[in-house]
Amino acid sequence: MSKPERLMLRVIKNGFAPADDYTSKRLRERNYAIGEIVAGQISKPRNPKFWRLAHGLGALVAENIEGFEGMDAHLVLKRLQREALISCEEFVFKLPGCGIVTQYIPKSLSFESMSDEVFHDVYARICQHLIVAYWPTETTERITEMAGLMTTER
Repeated sequence: MSKPERLMLRVIKNGFAPADDYTSKRLRERNYAIGEIVAGQISKPRNPKFWRLAHGLGALVAENIEGFEGMDAHLVLKRLQREALISCEEFVFKLPGCGIVTQYIPKSLSFESMSDEVFHDVYARICQHLIVAYWPTETTERITEMAGLMTTER
């Protein structure tokens, strides 16, 4: 069973509003109507800035690197984790007729799942993978700057 998707909300007078464009898009895709009752679990993340930066990185890659076109920012991050084997669970099993198979499942980057220190290490390693595999003329600092431009606060 997969973990439920977490969307970032901003507290407003008497309610909540989407905290970023990614959340707005996901809520529209779910066709929620004004006045509908929905169930949810509310928690306060440690630092939404870095959550937005990570999804900004995913959006940046989706818009600028061939082969990632049209992908959701979250799926881009998971693909990059899997490609570079960054923060992945490893499962080894035997398939009849194929032998031993290793599957890598990316771990969650949510702030409930890892410390800020670990997140910064994972983020830097993803940027380094992007430099080596796709953008040899870029730096981690420049990629972070561009990813920051992909985030929009309300």
